Amino acid sequence: MRIEIRRMPWLERFRQRLTHFDALPQLVVLGVLSGLSTGLVILLFRLAIELPQLWLLPAGISEHFESLPLWQRFAFPVVGSLLLIGLLYALPVASRSVGIPHLMARLNYHQGKLSLTNLITQFIGGAIALGSGHSVGREGPAVYLGGSCSSLIGQWMKLPNNTLRILIGCGTAAAISAVFNTPLAGVIFAMEVVLLEYSILGFIPIIVAAVVADVFMQVTLGRAEGLSLPTLPLDMLHDLPLLLILGLGIGLLAAAFIGTLQQTLRLRRVPLAIRLLFAGFIAGTISMALPEVMGTGYDSIEGVFQNPDHLEFLLLLLICKTLLTPFVIAMGIPGGLIGPSLVIGAVGGALLAGTARHLGLDISTDLFAIIGMGSMMGAVLNAPLAALIALLELTDNSAIILPGMIAIVISNLTLRSLFKRPSAFQAMLQAQGLDINQAPVAQALSRAAVGSLMDRDFISTPGQSTPELLKRLLQSSPRWILVERQDERALMPPGDIRSWLENNIGEKGSGEKDKPATIDLMQIPATRQDAINIYSRSTLHEAWELMSAKGVSALLVVSNQDKPLGVISHRQIEEFYHHRQAL
Repeated sequence: MRIEIRRMPWLERFRQRLTHFDALPQLVVLGVLSGLSTGLVILLFRLAIELPQLWLLPAGISEHFESLPLWQRFAFPVVGSLLLIGLLYALPVASRSVGIPHLMARLNYHQGKLSLTNLITQFIGGAIALGSGHSVGREGPAVYLGGSCSSLIGQWMKLPNNTLRILIGCGTAAAISAVFNTPLAGVIFAMEVVLLEYSILGFIPIIVAAVVADVFMQVTLGRAEGLSLPTLPLDMLHDLPLLLILGLGIGLLAAAFIGTLQQTLRLRRVPLAIRLLFAGFIAGTISMALPEVMGTGYDSIEGVFQNPDHLEFLLLLLICKTLLTPFVIAMGIPGGLIGPSLVIGAVGGALLAGTARHLGLDISTDLFAIIGMGSMMGAVLNAPLAALIALLELTDNSAIILPGMIAIVISNLTLRSLFKRPSAFQAMLQAQGLDINQAPVAQALSRAAVGSLMDRDFISTPGQSTPELLKRLLQSSPRWILVERQDERALMPPGDIRSWLENNIGEKGSGEKDKPATIDLMQIPATRQDAINIYSRSTLHEAWELMSAKGVSALLVVSNQDKPLGVISHRQIEEFYHHRQAL
């Protein structure tokens, strides 16, 4: 027996409540669903990466590509690129787009509607890229999977479009939390990078999703083992002057990273197959000489803490990782850059600390490597607060806040003010001609749906009507008259019809012979505008843009079956915005 979900009365009430700005209990329920579904998808994604590696790598350790013989270090990325070519060319062009930039574009240009096909592409493509040793991270694909999964839940339940925005934020936070076991950093990342806004109402369901995903992953697989950071000293004040230099140096690295990304993105006109194969050959060639560059590189971070004095090796790894990761991502390898940015920051911090020690300074390599991680992440992603919170949760040491703030601020200032570079995600969107920066009015109007504000006080009447019928309709004092004639609809203010009747029909004493038998409401002098449809689940921002595009002051709100439900006016949206601004 097939269940029609849209006909369930409880779900209709649930949907209707979600059209409102303050549907907090309902959003919390969706946060739980998002956290559970994202946790399950990330669990499967992690197994899809690690199980083949445990079988293929001689050491039987995930990401231990150093154990491969020389020819396999070259073959792994090349074969991975060939598999990706086969996968992507088997799909329509629209289904090949994945990653956080695509997630952000769909959020801002398509009301957060993401496709199941793109989700599958990211799952399989990300697993191939990571499993074959390409210099990419798993966090970017995880964020896309979490956001897509949550968006699909909202679309399946036919929830209003303003809810899809919150659901994508929930999926993003849940994914970061599931990968790193850092729920608070996941929340800040969702707000700071993906949603590009902080709202009190949005925090609660997103926090719920992050916590649920974290608990789910710890119950199933235990705490994340990707990053194992050492214990830091509590007194870090004497290192503060050198942290200024660290922030400047990381800013330089971030500029090189973003610059390489921007320059490589210019090759997007080259056919995809050639780009992917070239990326595989370059990655394989570098991996033959330096296998530590393969994969995300978290094992390289552990090597930094254990052997911090190999400065020549650290410098070589730093150069190769900083240039290779943005190169292969811009060439089309469906991986992430969050993890590699952490590795690059750690290596850069360790290199600076090692150099300072050679000059006779008493410097902690562990501290500078960890601060470097946060500085690089904050600069590359333009997410300083998310990077700082990630450092706090990963180290479990509040003393990291002050030095972390100094280095993160300096690295961001260096990248933005000195080199005028955007974040990595913004650079990829700009290469596609997209701009996701929303004006404050657009952000405010995206938080509520048309169904929460529409005026239900309207009456429908045929285009041809009698004076007596019109007078009876006007006795109920509706706000709007919907005139319907065949396939034509128009909205009219009742005052215009009342005035016309008074001037042309008169009161009871008028001569009956002059009264017309019927009145064509499409012909009488009155203020009329085409009844342009908008779905009740659309956001107020969509309604605002449609009114501006069509040059009308009101829209007819309809159900999924095009049944008229109400009217939304320009004045109502303005009053909503000014009221919310005053709160």
